Amino acid sequence: MRSNSILAVAFVVLWSSGFVGAELGTAHAAPDTLLAWRYAAAAGLLRLAVAVRREPLPRGALGRQVPLGLLTQVLYLGGVVGGVALGVPAGTTALIAALQPLVVAIGSGPVLGEGTTARQRWGLLAGLAGVALVVGGDLGPGTAPWWAFLLPVGGMLALSAGTLAERRLRPPETPLASMALQASTAAVVFIASAAIGGRLAPPAEPVFWVAVAWTVVLSSFGGYGTYLLVLRRSGPLRVSTLLYLTPPTTMAWTFAMFGDVPGPLAAPGIALCAVGVGLALRAGQAPTGSSPSRRRSRPWSTAGSGTAAPGPARPRWPSAPGPRCPRRPAATPPR
Repeated sequence: MRSNSILAVAFVVLWSSGFVGAELGTAHAAPDTLLAWRYAAAAGLLRLAVAVRREPLPRGALGRQVPLGLLTQVLYLGGVVGGVALGVPAGTTALIAALQPLVVAIGSGPVLGEGTTARQRWGLLAGLAGVALVVGGDLGPGTAPWWAFLLPVGGMLALSAGTLAERRLRPPETPLASMALQASTAAVVFIASAAIGGRLAPPAEPVFWVAVAWTVVLSSFGGYGTYLLVLRRSGPLRVSTLLYLTPPTTMAWTFAMFGDVPGPLAAPGIALCAVGVGLALRAGQAPTGSSPSRRRSRPWSTAGSGTAAPGPARPRWPSAPGPRCPRRPAATPPR
């Protein structure tokens, strides 16, 4: 339990570092230039680590990891960074990205058969309201055309789909091998995009390479690595709910590094984010000693219908006297 809490904190801090690295790098280069060099370096180092550790690549690894890389790396980052580059305010982008936990919660029922409780739903809504307060000073249409807002929306939906698909597939590849294949996929796409647009050449400013190193070590290795670990250990709803804490953490990063002063609603927004995340995560934890049948929650789509979604038939355990049957595990063990 303590290790999961430490991993959750590391995930929030490291995932938030990506926004700082993007601000450092895009001040001197186009977004796809930064992403091309970021993923070229990350893919090279990850593939070297896979070779040194002799990580196995099970059959069908490319067929699983390439689509996941397109969803969680290419489409997500391309949509978010592309929208900001076209003039979508960062606060509006963060609020759109904050819809991801709600989308994952809605999709967990039909895709994974994992329902949500009423407390979890209230916690998710409270977290979304907290994010709106935190980024409230930077909300608005900005200078972007209307269609530019579809980019962060598409990126958010892509990350949601990738999160659910990763949980549904439960790929046998190790996190290191998964990251290497996904980073290689992103490198090919972003290098091709930058080369076609004539933007592949890196700028001369040394701070660009600081941004590349920042995003490779902290964001790709740290942020996405801990994302995979939390997702595989605790499920899609937990890792998505923790994303509510990234806007306040990013605000702390930017205040410390760039002197960006938070707005007047930031403090109550952070408090509401914390309350919402705490409520959603605590509601998702089964009480000690409770049976699986008492812990089962309803899919989002059945809320208020008065009927619970039918679950898979459970075999009866023998009740006749004799040696006791071993208790089955209540949940899938961590991978």
